[in-house]
Amino acid sequence: MYFFLSHLASVDISFSSSVIPNMLVNFLVERNTISYLGCAIQLGSAAFFGSTEFFLLAAMAYDRFVAICNPLLYSTKMSTQVCVQLLAASYIGGFLNASSYTISFFSFSFCGSNRVNHFFCDFTPLVELSCSYDSILIVLDTFSAGSIVSITVFVIAVSYTYILITILKMRSTEGRHKAFSTCT
Repeated sequence: MYFFLSHLASVDISFSSSVIPNMLVNFLVERNTISYLGCAIQLGSAAFFGSTEFFLLAAMAYDRFVAICNPLLYSTKMSTQVCVQLLAASYIGGFLNASSYTISFFSFSFCGSNRVNHFFCDFTPLVELSCSYDSILIVLDTFSAGSIVSITVFVIAVSYTYILITILKMRSTEGRHKAFSTCT
């Protein structure tokens, strides 16, 4: 659990760090500008860290599921190798999602005002500013983000449903209390 928590904390800090510095400069200086490359980096890093966080939360839910529903098999089902594989899959999934958004960004051509009415370079305002409308890329990016959210929320919901059922089946109040405190 602490293995995943440490990576989740790092990803959270990195996610905030990808948006907040430029946002603070814009608030303090009232300059409200970002370069084309800076916008691409901000979009890609926010997509990477955001989707990696979703994958890590799903991996952590699975970890809690195994710990509470199969405590005797925990050390074999959640070996160091399995934890590293889940972590690697989380980062690879985040990288693939960020690559998709970054490729889409560089395929857009911008003309006109190029003013994003937002505090960071988010995908939807960039699509609205784009002069070239490539619906395939937009649909793929939207499907990618939607799939990541749907699948990870489903994994989390199923894991915690099984955990809740297992906890409610426990006979001892102390065991139930310990399991609930582990989940919280």
